[in-house]
Amino acid sequence: CTHYLFIVVVAVNSTLLTINAGDYIFYTDWAWTSFVVFSISQTLMLTVGACYYLTFTGVPGTATYYALIMTVYTWIAKGAWFALGYPYDFIFTPVWLPSAMLLDLAYWATKKNKHSLILFGGVLVGMSLPLFNMVNLITVAYPLETAFKYPRPTLPPYMTPIEPQVGKFYNSPVALGAGAGAVLACTFAALGCKLTTW
Repeated sequence: CTHYLFIVVVAVNSTLLTINAGDYIFYTDWAWTSFVVFSISQTLMLTVGACYYLTFTGVPGTATYYALIMTVYTWIAKGAWFALGYPYDFIFTPVWLPSAMLLDLAYWATKKNKHSLILFGGVLVGMSLPLFNMVNLITVAYPLETAFKYPRPTLPPYMTPIEPQVGKFYNSPVALGAGAGAVLACTFAALGCKLTTW
């Protein structure tokens, strides 16, 4: 019972942490920085919960099911926001599902090897989610159009964005998100696997 309750709690918290992941379509000054941060946060929350669920059941496919839980929770929550007058573009398309499928594939293809799940699965999720996230961002809404249609409140001076220096690191936020995500996701995959044996 405790294990199933934990799965529900992690899925709810994953959703709460990723619920505002669409905000960067409004904050055009911080768009690339926010994209990288949100991509990494989603990668890690998906990885830890899905790996826990996957190793707990031992059934390939449950990582994708976990991602589906996150997606449905998010749709419900953001559907409520839509009822309050927010644009429906705020709804996130299911970017977690294809990454979770790769996690399942890594587990299944290596005959349920946890170490392969951590290494291969972690890297696959970390590398893929920022890519799917960018496809989502491009197809869901045009950021500038949305920003002008739904203007943000005036920011206090200490929150005024500084011109981002993206070029210092990478010209692509997808590359930065994927690189950082691939490294961190392995750690969180290991954490997810460890939680099964606490």
